[in-house]
Amino acid sequence: MGTAITGTGTAQAAPTGLYAPSALVLTVGKGQRPATATVVRAVTLACAPGASGSHPDPVAACAELSAVGGDFARLQALPGNRPCTREWNPVSVTGEGVWQGKRVRWSANYGNPCELRARTGESTVFAF
Repeated sequence: MGTAITGTGTAQAAPTGLYAPSALVLTVGKGQRPATATVVRAVTLACAPGASGSHPDPVAACAELSAVGGDFARLQALPGNRPCTREWNPVSVTGEGVWQGKRVRWSANYGNPCELRARTGESTVFAF
């Protein structure tokens, strides 16, 4: 580790092994639009330097996001062939924060919770 001189002239260890942070807030809300939906669940998810946060399975969620380069829209391309009823119970989801040092903001809405699970291929990211 290197040292750095502070304003008082004392030496302190400088950080080594810097990394680009990945820290997100994920929400699931009731309503057609993310901006006006009532948030019913929210979790934090940090993927760098390690998987952590209030998400129930941060390791799996981080692995899924890493596999799609942090692109939430590509989670929709995961295989999932689940039949759903045509019940109208709109759900909005959001992912906001930093992914590998870059600010991200994503949202989507679905006709009902089943459609959310079907469209995200049973992904762990929004399974909370």
